[in-house]
Amino acid sequence: MFKKLRKMLPVMRPGHWLVFAVIVVVTCYWLLEIRLEHAFKPLSKLTGNGGKETEHSSLARNISTLDNFDYEDQLVVVYNRVPKTGSTSFVNIAYDLCKQNRYHVLHINVTANMHVLSLPNQISFVRNVTRWHEMKPALYHGHMAFLDFSKFQIAHKPIYINLVRKPLDRLVSYYYFLRYGDNYRPNLVRKKAGNKITFDECVVQKQPDCDPRNMWLQIPFFCGHAAECWEPGSDWALKQAKQNLVNEYFLVGVTEQMYEFVDLLERSLPRIFQGFREHYQNSNKSHLRVTSSKLPPSESTIQTIQRSKIWQMENDLYEFALEQFEFTKKKLMQPDNKHLQQFMYEKIRPK
Repeated sequence: MFKKLRKMLPVMRPGHWLVFAVIVVVTCYWLLEIRLEHAFKPLSKLTGNGGKETEHSSLARNISTLDNFDYEDQLVVVYNRVPKTGSTSFVNIAYDLCKQNRYHVLHINVTANMHVLSLPNQISFVRNVTRWHEMKPALYHGHMAFLDFSKFQIAHKPIYINLVRKPLDRLVSYYYFLRYGDNYRPNLVRKKAGNKITFDECVVQKQPDCDPRNMWLQIPFFCGHAAECWEPGSDWALKQAKQNLVNEYFLVGVTEQMYEFVDLLERSLPRIFQGFREHYQNSNKSHLRVTSSKLPPSESTIQTIQRSKIWQMENDLYEFALEQFEFTKKKLMQPDNKHLQQFMYEKIRPK
């Protein structure tokens, strides 16, 4: 076979063979170098000068992406509003000013007014809020428990806000609301319409509508989607609610100080809340939803409710939120209470 191959090849002089051998060697070296480069490419990311260059270039790209993020026009605020805390008044100001301030307001409507999203709906909601750029900046609102966006690989989490109310006041308001409705939709027949039993009578008769367990709502709204959050009287749920209130919420106000809540939001996030103070003061939206008929509870009823563990825990959360809110208000001003606090950069080195 080799003799036949030699006959087929042209006659080559020794010099030609030398050139041919050099070409073969160079070609093999080049092919080997390419294969080695691909084989050790993952390792070069971890060691050697090539790895450092890759890390620096990647870091530079990430920094560039972060620097280009528009925190104003990409702003997303989630208001997971607790029922009967004055949320309707606040939300209607947002609707009135959304066109003027160029942002969107979206209501989160969950089937049968459920406060907890199913697992598929959790990830769908998180991705909708994050990717729906045409809606940004946006204010989402709805009667929904806190949802931790960090569990879903989201780089930029939304800003959470909320309001809380004294737990017994909220329960009494809701009790009469179910019977008499309010001035917001006066013609709507409510679930307990026609029931004339007062809240005091309900407590004496120990009926389910005034059971202190019905107050267990503000704690689970701040606690979140865990099963334990919705167990009335859970110490773990109260602890988690406090942790979320401090660590996950930008601002939590109290119903009794709605103007101060609006004031802090406008000063901090004017991209959405510009003009809220003036509109709250001078429009008819400052107390939009008033229960049509409501009798204050007697002293005996108050004492009975306050002996329950549920009230004590819900009131604990309310007092905790109030303390944080008062602290935030106080730090808005300088010690003389006449000028706003400011900050600056100085002693910058090297020059």
